[in-house]
Amino acid sequence: MLEYATFAGGCFWCMVKPFDEVEGIESVVSGYTGGHVENPTYEQVCSETTGHLEAVQISFNPALFSYEELVELYWTLIDPTDVGGQFYDRGESYTTAIFYHSEEQREIAERSKAALQASSKFAAPIAVKILPAKPFYAAEAYHQHYYQKNPAHYERYAVGSGRVAFREKHWGDGHDK
Repeated sequence: MLEYATFAGGCFWCMVKPFDEVEGIESVVSGYTGGHVENPTYEQVCSETTGHLEAVQISFNPALFSYEELVELYWTLIDPTDVGGQFYDRGESYTTAIFYHSEEQREIAERSKAALQASSKFAAPIAVKILPAKPFYAAEAYHQHYYQKNPAHYERYAVGSGRVAFREKHWGDGHDK
């Protein structure tokens, strides 16, 4: 039986590919969640008036890849200490959050966040919010699987934003862009 995981990690373009390549992931959808406007557009979300964050919603088979493993992968995709956005992208809509779909997911996310904080891997506090899931609205078609549709631009963006360098510095080589 499939379950959902929802993560906000800044620009959703850079959040899809790493999850897309994991066995047990059925789908990764770019979209918006956490706000108060129904069916927002990209332009509305970028205006910082909707309360929504850019996020990905993942449907996955927990027998093949657990929620705990998804959370651990999520940490490697973001700067968990940045309260103002992610890398090049600034503003509320680019901030980080784990949206839990069950009490079990909340507990896993809280334990994982506490372990990351206790690890002293980062000097600053872990700023990722852990929030109950709210309605998720799929982003426009041109945003879906952007890394496949526009690979050269995606690559330039992932590198140019500083995300790739941050990931390599804090998590080592071997992580895909």
